[in-house]
Order: sequence, then structure tokens, then C-alpha cells
Amino acid sequence: MADLADLPLRDDLRGLSPYGAPQTTVPIALNVNENTHPLPEIVAHGIVTSLAKAVLTLNRYPDREFTALRESLANYLGGGLSATNLWAANGSNEILQQLFQAFGGPGRAALGFQPTYSMYPILARGTGTGWIGGSRDEEFRLSPDSAVRQVREHSPSIVILCSPNNPTGTPLSSDVITAVYDATDGIVVVDEAYAEFAAAGTASALELLPGRERLVVSRTMSKAFAFAGVRLGYLAADPAVIDALRLVRLPYHLSSLTQAAAIAALDNADILLATVADIAAQRDRLLAALPALGYPVLPSDANFVLFGGVADPPGMFGELLARGILVRDVGIPGHLRVTAGTEAEVTAFLAALTDITPR
Repeated sequence: MADLADLPLRDDLRGLSPYGAPQTTVPIALNVNENTHPLPEIVAHGIVTSLAKAVLTLNRYPDREFTALRESLANYLGGGLSATNLWAANGSNEILQQLFQAFGGPGRAALGFQPTYSMYPILARGTGTGWIGGSRDEEFRLSPDSAVRQVREHSPSIVILCSPNNPTGTPLSSDVITAVYDATDGIVVVDEAYAEFAAAGTASALELLPGRERLVVSRTMSKAFAFAGVRLGYLAADPAVIDALRLVRLPYHLSSLTQAAAIAALDNADILLATVADIAAQRDRLLAALPALGYPVLPSDANFVLFGGVADPPGMFGELLARGILVRDVGIPGHLRVTAGTEAEVTAFLAALTDITPR
């Protein structure tokens, strides 16, 4: 049997490892920012009914333009958006991949501000796009001046802004987005995977779309909608951006079952999003409880908290795992990240952490 080194792999992929968080069965998994609340039974029944209808037509290809789904997404987002402004794919990772395929590629580069979502450089590499790892200000924030200076220095074809930022939870102001947009002729992607968890009144980049044909706002149903297993990401942008993505997408890339499940979920958005307030409350509980245990935190607008003051992140990770609790070591020295789960899950995590913490 051959191993990877025996294959005629691309030179830039040799020696690399695939992306992925540890997968192990534990009582409490708080490592990949899932919505740990199960789907309400009434919504599950609606999805099953929708899937049953779709199954009857599986001998045919799905709607290539997934028109009904795009209309449902436009209705959910509101703000004057129509189906022509919406696009969807198998998770927001595929959305981002298609953007890199259409607007990146050999001889072009993408700029992101690290630490940030670790898939960005992987997507860049996979599409032959150069990756520029920019820097953040103190406390992982990003100011308009700092962002613009780096955009002008590197002149990237794509600038990607994570709002709120993963893995830090850091909010991003609209001033940064508009300043970056005005400083580049390239595509500006605002990744709002965790937007629904932000404090009430927080502005979304969706409000900045009118008149900005190079601005793209990416979102997902994985987090707030508790839909991670379905894999449905989407974006809002000028219709010309949607046309560009048609050039690179695979034919019929969204299955009939994915479309049916997503439409049924959007029909029940008010029920599914009822957990968001509870998750935000547990996040705020973590933000208050962790410093009391000696672990400083930064503000988070997401469904997770990055906490510092960890002398040995791998060691603490292991001690928590031994107690049946899985968190995430994101590679930031002295830090670990924990998802805001249910009240019971957060209680168990804090109890375990209290037991581990030196007195």
C-alpha cells in the first residue's frame, strides 16, 4: 500500500495535514462552535415531510439555480434583498472556496488578519491563491487605519474580514469594512458566520451592500439555525458577483435534499432562532465566570469565548477531555476556546475548570 509521499502530489501540498478539529465521542462537546441545542421536534417533523416530498423526485437533477431556496434566504434577511442577491452552497466554506476560485487564483493574493479562521489560508492554497497573513491590533482588534495600511501595502485581490472574528470573538465595526472597501479595487468578503449571536442593535455588513458591488457578506445556517449537519452556507452580494460564481460552481452543486431541508428550516426560522438568546446568555455567563477563576477574556459577539491565562493549553485540554469535556486548542499561546453550550453543559465545564484550576 502506498502512502501520501509516494503519490505525484502538488509540491505545495507535500508535508501538510488536512484541516479538522479532534473528533471523539464525549458527553460534552464544546469545541467546534455548534449549536448544541437539538432541533425542536415540530421543526424536525416539518423537515422530514419536506424531505419525503423531495425523495420522490430524486431520479431528476435538482434545481440548478435553487430559486425557491434563494427566495427563502432573501425573505429571511430582508433589507430589500431579492433572490438575485443571494447564493448558497454546501456550507460557508464552499461559499468561500467559490469566491477564491472566481476572484483569486495564480498570480493573485488574499489578505486576512490573523489570528482568524484557519480555513482561509487553506482555501487560498487549494485555489492557487497567495495568502497574506495580516496582523491585528492589541486585544485582537482591528482598526480602520491598521486595516487600510495593510491593504495598501499588499494590494490583494481579496480581503476577508471575519465579523465577529473566529477564534477570538472580536467584534468588527462598520468603519473598518467601509475603510477597507474604499482602499481596494478587489473583492471584500465579510464572513458573518456568527452574526445572529451579536448584541441587539449591532450593525451587519448587509446594510453596507447598496452601491458596493465588490462587497460580499457570507453567512451560514450551521450555527444559529442548529443546522451544521446539513451543510448550508450562503452569501448576499450584487447580482454580478452571483454571475461570477456561476462560472466556477459545479453543476447541480446543491442536492434536492439539502434544498428541501433548508427551505423547511427557514420556514421555521422563528422557532429555530429561539435558542440564540439562551446561547448568548451562556456566552455572557462564561465571560463573567472565567475571569473570576483567573482566566481573562475579551468581549465576544459569537457563540464562543476565547480565554487566556492558560499556562499549559495542551495539558488543560487533556484534563478537560479526561472529564468528558472537549474544548478547542486554537494554537494561540496561553489560550483555549470554548463554545457556549446549554446551561447544563456550561455548568459542567465551569465545574471541571474549577476543579482543574490551581488554588
